[in-house]
Amino acid sequence: METYLIWLVAGFALVIAELVTGTFFLLVLGVAAFAGSATAWFGLGFWVEALCAATVAIAGVFWVRQQRKATQQPDMASLDVGQAVAFEAWVSREQGAARVTYRNTQWDAEVGGERDFDHGQVLFIHAVEGNTLKVAKSRP
Repeated sequence: METYLIWLVAGFALVIAELVTGTFFLLVLGVAAFAGSATAWFGLGFWVEALCAATVAIAGVFWVRQQRKATQQPDMASLDVGQAVAFEAWVSREQGAARVTYRNTQWDAEVGGERDFDHGQVLFIHAVEGNTLKVAKSRP
């Protein structure tokens, strides 16, 4: 089998695999294999083919990474920040771990600042980390 056909089959296989994953990296590698195929069709030798394919692949990967960075959206602040919660009980006062009621549900909370609360006292959400609310007595 001719070398350019091997590169061509590899390119099509990578493009088809890209259709399954949707990451664009395999598409870049498929295009690089097509460039290697074109180089092989001109009969320039395996090392020139490999160098051409590697150059296109490296440039394409950098381009895809640059495009991803440009289109990433910044982290949005949680819509819960600033909302009031009701203090229920301490899990560990020394560590600042507590249980609070928010939206009629019990939540784990980390209390910042003052730690002298009565049951039902209103606290405010300063941040959300996973399922844990960061709360304090003052509004954010």
